[in-house]
Amino acid sequence: MRTADDYDHGSFSHIALFYRSAQEYLDYLVPFIADGVAAGLPVLVAVPEPNLSLLRAALAGIAGRAEPVTLTDMGRVGRNPGHILGGVLGTFAEQHPSGPVRMIDEPVWNGRSKAEYAACVQHEALLNRAFNGRDITVQCPYDAMHLDSDSLAEAEITHPRLGNAGHADRTSPGFAPDSAWARYNKPLPSSTTAASYTLHGLTDLAGARAFAARYTRWFGFSPSGIADMELIVNELTSNGLQHGRGPCTLLLWEASGQLICQVRSSGHLTDPMAGHWPIIREGARGRGLFVVNATADLVRVHIAATGTTVQANLRIQRSA
Repeated sequence: MRTADDYDHGSFSHIALFYRSAQEYLDYLVPFIADGVAAGLPVLVAVPEPNLSLLRAALAGIAGRAEPVTLTDMGRVGRNPGHILGGVLGTFAEQHPSGPVRMIDEPVWNGRSKAEYAACVQHEALLNRAFNGRDITVQCPYDAMHLDSDSLAEAEITHPRLGNAGHADRTSPGFAPDSAWARYNKPLPSSTTAASYTLHGLTDLAGARAFAARYTRWFGFSPSGIADMELIVNELTSNGLQHGRGPCTLLLWEASGQLICQVRSSGHLTDPMAGHWPIIREGARGRGLFVVNATADLVRVHIAATGTTVQANLRIQRSA
């Protein structure tokens, strides 16, 4: 197990902030934002409501300092935690490749599902790889009053630095992001009611797309929703066929208001960062998985010695 001292992050700083009230939230983050803007640094704020409105109102009272800050609703851009790095954070970092950058990244909040939370932990773990060596400071707020103790303990594992309002940041003795990522690399269950389609080669892709379109249409999806599922199926099955040996299995089922697409193949995904970085970066890997992350409401991956399973969820939104 590696500790914070085993990582050479350069100028990169990744801090878990534990707050217990709205006032502590503001007391810690508003100076972080205002000082960055005053120094001419690009600042990104990606937090869910109501915290986004809370910060926006506080920044409006700082004359001339609110406009340069990029504010975005994490509840929208981070609905799939697997796309936070490839979407808002990674894009912002790529737009400012030189010089210091400040970000506030709040992916975890009370009300996330267990599957979403697992993806959030892996996102926080991968963030250490993504920005390693960059002059970037990321503050990640955690609501210590409403999140459970396990969530707070795992924040200490995925962040090399810990912060509390009114206290100096300190080194996390439990920092071990690789083990945190591995903890949630678990087998993904399927369903006994799943509809199944087996692909033996790339010539079966058209049949798989048509199979997915029929199944999705049966649940009343709009044409755009059907197209999204066809895209997800095409990317996941083509990846499975290209990187694995033997057939690739597509499973589709409905659960809790979501249509779930699961693809199993013998391919082995060797890079956990695949699909988690903007494809504008030259040589970026996992373009197909990036597209799936950008399209789906949730994506989970299980990597094993025998193969890879990828599961993508779409909320059922029936056509008018």
